[in-house]
Amino acid sequence: MKVLSMKQPWASLFVLGETQYETRTWRTHYRGPMAIHTSKKIDLTACSYQRVQEMLDKHGYTPSTLPRGVIIGVCHLVNCIKVIENNITSAVLEDGRIISGNDLLLGDYRVGGYAWEVSNMYMLKEYIPAKGQLGLWEYSGEFSY
Repeated sequence: MKVLSMKQPWASLFVLGETQYETRTWRTHYRGPMAIHTSKKIDLTACSYQRVQEMLDKHGYTPSTLPRGVIIGVCHLVNCIKVIENNITSAVLEDGRIISGNDLLLGDYRVGGYAWEVSNMYMLKEYIPAKGQLGLWEYSGEFSY
């Protein structure tokens, strides 16, 4: 299965459904099952933002309890859409969708970047220890969800 590594708290908030998009500076033509891996690094600056703290609290997490270095969820990557406009309070994707709210807050919607749209996100019952990699990488083990 293809896997995408992400820093915390972004990975957990994505898997927990606080946003339906992951933003990247690069496009992928891959569509299909994808697992989400948490890197060992935590973005402590992001964790200090009040809105991020509120979302983490809602799900019972603090920066020190966020899982690290593990695969935490699986989803289906359905689309990769270019960002064509960003006016600070919203962003516009090339298919005309307007991004705002948590989706905007939890992503990097720079013009020229990409929003990866997913569906059917599931948190794994048991996290899978794994060493992450850059880009999309392959994991050949089993998943239980």
